[in-house]
Amino acid sequence: MRAHGTSPIMVGRAGQLDLLTEALAAAPGAVLVGGEAGLGKTRLIREFGPAVKDRARMLVGGCLELGSDGLPFAPFTTVLRGLVRDMGVDGVAELLPRGATSGLARLLPEFGEPETDAASGEERARLFETMLTLLEHLAERSPVVLVIEDAHWADRSTRDLLTFLVRNVGSAPLLIVVTYRSDELTRTHPLRPLLAELDRVERVRRLELPRLSRDEVGELVADILGRSPEPELIDTVCSRSEGNPLFVETLVGCDGRLVCELPETLRDLLLAGVQRLPEETQEALRDAAGGSTRIEHRLLAAVTKLDDAGLTRVLRPAVAANVLVVDGDGYAFRHALIREALHDDLLPGEHTRLHTRYAEALEDDPDLVPADRLWHELSHHWHAAHDALWALVASWKAAGEARRRVAYAECLDMLARVLELWDRVPEAAERIGAERIEVFEQAVAAAESAGELDRGVRFATGALRMLPDVPENAPRRAALLERRGRMLFDQTVPEAVDDLREAVRLLPAEPPTAQRARALNTLATVGRLLQNSEEPKRAAHEALAVARAVGDRTAEVEALLTLSCVDFDYGAGYGHDGSPTEQVLRNSQDLADQENDDRLRLRVAVNWSHFLEGCGRHAEAVEIARAGVQKAQANGVARTQGAFLAINQAEPLVSLGQWDEADALLRRTIEQRPPRKIRTSLYALAGEVAAARGDVEQACRMLAHAREVTWPKVQDLFATRRLEAALRLSQGRPEMVIAAVEPVLGDPDRTLPDDSRYAWPVLVHAATACAELGGTPDFERVEKRAQATTALGRLQEAWQLTYLATAARVRGDLNVEDWDRASAAWRELSNPYQEAQALSWAGQAALHAGDRDAARDRLSRATELARALRAVPLLDRLDALTQRARLGGTHADPAAAPFGLTPREFEVLRLVAEGHSNRDIAEALFISAKTASVHVSNILAKLDVASRGEAAATAHRLSLFTPAAP
Repeated sequence: MRAHGTSPIMVGRAGQLDLLTEALAAAPGAVLVGGEAGLGKTRLIREFGPAVKDRARMLVGGCLELGSDGLPFAPFTTVLRGLVRDMGVDGVAELLPRGATSGLARLLPEFGEPETDAASGEERARLFETMLTLLEHLAERSPVVLVIEDAHWADRSTRDLLTFLVRNVGSAPLLIVVTYRSDELTRTHPLRPLLAELDRVERVRRLELPRLSRDEVGELVADILGRSPEPELIDTVCSRSEGNPLFVETLVGCDGRLVCELPETLRDLLLAGVQRLPEETQEALRDAAGGSTRIEHRLLAAVTKLDDAGLTRVLRPAVAANVLVVDGDGYAFRHALIREALHDDLLPGEHTRLHTRYAEALEDDPDLVPADRLWHELSHHWHAAHDALWALVASWKAAGEARRRVAYAECLDMLARVLELWDRVPEAAERIGAERIEVFEQAVAAAESAGELDRGVRFATGALRMLPDVPENAPRRAALLERRGRMLFDQTVPEAVDDLREAVRLLPAEPPTAQRARALNTLATVGRLLQNSEEPKRAAHEALAVARAVGDRTAEVEALLTLSCVDFDYGAGYGHDGSPTEQVLRNSQDLADQENDDRLRLRVAVNWSHFLEGCGRHAEAVEIARAGVQKAQANGVARTQGAFLAINQAEPLVSLGQWDEADALLRRTIEQRPPRKIRTSLYALAGEVAAARGDVEQACRMLAHAREVTWPKVQDLFATRRLEAALRLSQGRPEMVIAAVEPVLGDPDRTLPDDSRYAWPVLVHAATACAELGGTPDFERVEKRAQATTALGRLQEAWQLTYLATAARVRGDLNVEDWDRASAAWRELSNPYQEAQALSWAGQAALHAGDRDAARDRLSRATELARALRAVPLLDRLDALTQRARLGGTHADPAAAPFGLTPREFEVLRLVAEGHSNRDIAEALFISAKTASVHVSNILAKLDVASRGEAAATAHRLSLFTPAAP
């Protein structure tokens, strides 16, 4: 029998192959395949492809290693190139809305040119959405397996896009498989947090490849040799290889002997197979090792100086020995470890000369690699060759290419390399056609776009030191200060506003400029969140005047929107359409339409829906926000502006009592992992619904997440404190509420910029806590804050009425008329939960006044509203109140809830009687499985039974949930 260099069959991976097959059948989803180097991750993928070729399309892209550099979006560019080869550009275009492939042009030149040269965050978001749409529409035709190999080499942009796809894939049968070396993941490796994050995503599985057992090693050796090996050989190979398939194949020679008795190092073991090859083949392999994990035939021919036939002849022994494998029109090492061992074995002089040859070959013929890789590879090779001049030039070009591809992190890395090399290159500015300060400025912009805020602040600070503070430098210094101010603000540094003030000061009022309008806008936007003064309003008004003076429509809309934010009136004192704020928003909408600018339209939608909800016009707010979410999705910015609009859609849905829809929307948006600045409101709203429905565990989780994002914006800060106060009240811990709301009460001389819209609900919770405690010295502070808080518009007036009625409770005055006014205000606003809360207190006040009929009417209406919302804590309170007063059942009739069961326990017993598990009960009632278990235990005790079956039997015997037989 003939011996093989490697095993013709895959050994010990049948279970893993089955898992991948099952994951494809259950798609959409993702599988993260990890394992030490040499355990067979690539072999597993190669075997998986043929196994599913009749039922799925497999797209494979690998992350490329260039020294310490990763090529931006490399695996996705490879996938797109393969699709174009198979389907053509027009075929790919058919999979996208309106055939719009311009977004993909940033990854592959075959798609033409991007619609705009701008490399903004919105363009990056649009690229991500386009890739997701493409893959989903492709998967709708037939299932798709997207394989991203060697993710331990993935660049930041690839990791970001991969995370986006895994989190946002919808219902299309798309399976994403990611392979990585687990032994490469040091504590600080950037892939570690990504894996931990994806682990928490539903439908993501982890698959760790184990080492082979002794029996599997024996089977592998037998397959290599083509015969049964001696037991002693199996023992030796198993001991030496420790079950690593690559090492087994490297150790075993075709003649059945070990290739070396005792390799001193792993490098010796990996190189043993190479060293048995002809010297000219070894030399060619050393040359190949200077490239990436895959190298094109033409490029290797240019580097080795061999013609086509000569290179083929020299490499044939390496292919035959399975050191190299043919990969399309190029080659790849059977395992990347072999390439690494060969490259690391080079002497310093050999290393420099080899990378110089690579760089020179690419300079002579740029077509040797795809255009998107050229400058990145040249930067790598010139840098590895220690040629500072050409490394500087190539890195500058690579930065421009990365910016065009919206790969901001990689652009920043290349610009940092340019600055690192600058002092080593005479006349560096002439070489790249840009001054050093320009490189700094571009690095600041790239850092802000990449979210590398610390680095961006450092680069901005360095640039400001370089620029003398003289009049001719004022515009550049102002631009740097504005960027640094924004980044400091994003890091929640209060001093950010100082940079913005200085930026405005540096830009003269005359003549007016668009730059001054933008700087004023930024100062107004940031200032309104960080300070309690008139400065933001003045800045917004001036920004508008300057924008109109210079005829900059975009700046004008931005200024109008900023002005609407700093001076929301919520319709106070005006008719339905007479509010100055609403007129500003209508003007902004008209201008955005005239400019046909969807980015501005989305900003208008954000502000307008926010305004409408603040006016108490909940249904209108929902419609504006919903249309905005759809527009954001169509424009590829669902995770940014779309997430803002999702908040503005969910908030009025919560107000309207449409909690199921709001909860589903919030969950979807949170799963998209929007930017940190957006998440707090998402968590706070989701926690508010959970708390109102009695799911304390979920509410606590949402509160913990909301606290993770430290953000000084009143809207987020007050919402988080509101959730914490509601949670403490629901837990029966009113004494903890005042501490929770402390930032809202504040020192009167140091209050945050106030938005009464978000302060009033918190003040109601604070007053409720004081009433529960029977009065407390803290109430004086609550009262003082309430008296200083205005009530703008009908929504805030309803909160103010609720506060006044609650404050009367603190003073011992439970007044029906106070609570009736509050409930009427909430009813007029179509806010059922707050109406039910007010009616519950109105009913209790009527009982205290001895008017049982009035109490019954109010409590009955409150119960009806609370039941529709499934607001369990409120239902329980109403039931306890009516039973105590013997008014007759509200939540559940006493005759239907014997044995002293609470309304919630009665609901749980019904589900137990139907045969549901605790998990089923939890899902049906929107509570945790643990809470369901507690309810079941209480039911068993009250029914005096030992098991769920006995409880169900008792319910059936007594006909608790079905009419008794006549």
